[in-house]
Amino acid sequence: MAKSMKLAGLKSVENAHDESVWTATWVPATNSRPPLLLTGSLDETVKLWRPDELELVRTNTGHCLGVVSVAAHPSGVIAASASLDSLVRVFDVDTNATIATLEAPPSEVWQMQFDPKGTTLAVAGGGSASIKLWDTATWRLVSTLSVPRPEGPKPSDKSSSKKFVLSVAWSPDGRRLACGSIDGTISIFDVPRAKFLHHLEGHYMPVRSLVFSPEPDGRKLYSASDDGHVHVYDAEGKAIIGAMSGHSSWVLSVDVSPDGEAIATGSSDKTVRLWDFKMRAAIQTMSNHTDQVWAVAFRPGGGGRLASVSDDKSISLYHCS
Repeated sequence: MAKSMKLAGLKSVENAHDESVWTATWVPATNSRPPLLLTGSLDETVKLWRPDELELVRTNTGHCLGVVSVAAHPSGVIAASASLDSLVRVFDVDTNATIATLEAPPSEVWQMQFDPKGTTLAVAGGGSASIKLWDTATWRLVSTLSVPRPEGPKPSDKSSSKKFVLSVAWSPDGRRLACGSIDGTISIFDVPRAKFLHHLEGHYMPVRSLVFSPEPDGRKLYSASDDGHVHVYDAEGKAIIGAMSGHSSWVLSVDVSPDGEAIATGSSDKTVRLWDFKMRAAIQTMSNHTDQVWAVAFRPGGGGRLASVSDDKSISLYHCS
């Protein structure tokens, strides 16, 4: 049997932000610099960190409320930050020049992700019960993919609030988008046809994080939910392939390693867990944090790094081997 991946703590930065750290992602390397870690916080700032020392490169200000999501363009040249102020700021990673400011109604900007080709930014639309697609050439809103309301005699306001969209993920080929809602529903869209395909069932509490497996397993979708479970779906065939449990509380974040072999999760039980999907089990638990872990992120392109951020204001970096 192939050996499972292992995590080893490399570096932790206490008080990396002044308040809870809510979001993190990796900015891919460019010809002139290594990959950087991008973090966003309740303290209204976005910070860029150079691995492996987690040396602070820059602090970006400009949001007037907490930063709920950060996303990096596949080129590594630009990135975006979204705040509870309902603004998305798109900026040049190396100069911090503002490239665009995308405005949305209140509580309609949550998680964001650039598609694999970098032509579109998908934004989980919160109370709009939709995903908004922004063209990265013009920064215009080009499409709204709405989560269908449940069939019923009279759609009540209550049913729409349940479809509040928190999380979003692109498939590796850029043809599918998944979004997770407060009621536990996961919706799959055909992006080229701008068409809703189907729901994936099984969670009954908020789905705060979703990630597709890399190719050749690009149909496989992992979900993290407040119900304490990580589900694995065949996103095309609508089937649940597996469910994994081990966290003692909400699972707030899930990510998959670049080779598709391992999954990491962060939870409000203050731990980071590493899972082996073939074994359907957690193979390692890291307890570096003293409060809930809002995000885990594997560094793309190998090099074996995982980062985690927490309500305890700290960042941890791990070596994966």
